[in-house]
Amino acid sequence: MSEQELKGWHHLPPLPLQTSPLFQWPPRPVAALKWWLRGWFLISEKLIIAGIALISFCWFQPPLEQSRHLGLDWILPVYLRNLVLMGGVAGLLHVYFYSFTAQGKRLKYDPRPLMKNGRQFTLGGQIRDNMFWTMTSGVFFWTAYEVLMFWAMANGYAPMITWAAHPVWFIALFWLIPIWESFYFYWIHRLLHLPFFYRHVHSVHHRNINVGPWSGMSMHPLEHAIFLGSVLIHWLVAAHPVHILYHLQFNALTAATTHTGFEGLLMKDRNRLNLGTFHHQMHHRYFECNYGSLEVPWDKVFGSIHDGTVQADAEIKERRKRIMGG
Repeated sequence: MSEQELKGWHHLPPLPLQTSPLFQWPPRPVAALKWWLRGWFLISEKLIIAGIALISFCWFQPPLEQSRHLGLDWILPVYLRNLVLMGGVAGLLHVYFYSFTAQGKRLKYDPRPLMKNGRQFTLGGQIRDNMFWTMTSGVFFWTAYEVLMFWAMANGYAPMITWAAHPVWFIALFWLIPIWESFYFYWIHRLLHLPFFYRHVHSVHHRNINVGPWSGMSMHPLEHAIFLGSVLIHWLVAAHPVHILYHLQFNALTAATTHTGFEGLLMKDRNRLNLGTFHHQMHHRYFECNYGSLEVPWDKVFGSIHDGTVQADAEIKERRKRIMGG
């Protein structure tokens, strides 16, 4: 590590971090296309979750007409499916990176291990605490929003499209949902950092300064309700049930993948699957920066971006002093 790199990190990605060319001026269409291709192909979180959503819809989703009336005959299978998905994704990532330490510390941002004990954690340890909030409140609200949306679509309260009638919009939504989520996340995240909400709600998530796969959905129930509430856009923006599955699975499952603490999954010494972003990892350590993602550059617009450079680190420290009143 050179003298011009941030101290205290084991692994650093190429710096400075870059925001999406899609929202830069003047337009850079070639760069935007390359960014989009990297985000979707050949192996990516978005493509994998789109596949999970399609499999869920085809083989593990109750018929929409059954959703017209609330009942455990269809709600319970949805809940169990979500338990399996959340436990499978976060659990397998944890086992791979932390139980088996299959990559050691290669591509790991923070050199420290996860905390086995700590008074700040509800159940006395970081992993137990994270699993508790994820598998109880997290899966409950994930399921509740799915149930609400399927019920609304079945009863004609939420607009619905089909592949046959709207093929272009049907495909476009898979691309637009992550962009909407990035926009939404920035603003609700800023709200949650207001002193009252941070102290009583968001601090549960920020117990995790050094994050692991179970940290992503470890939140206060009110934060789960707000975070997953981005799916309510489909009361206005027409979608198909598979988009509801994709939207909420994207929210919940990428919370696990982006909090692995590792930049990616190594295969034959190459990063084959990008996972945790350094952009958000810095937010957990420095707090008052990087509220959003690199997809929609609100942090850059409003001066809260930390791009991983020493200069940005100094600017963020000054900003924190001003926020805290000197």
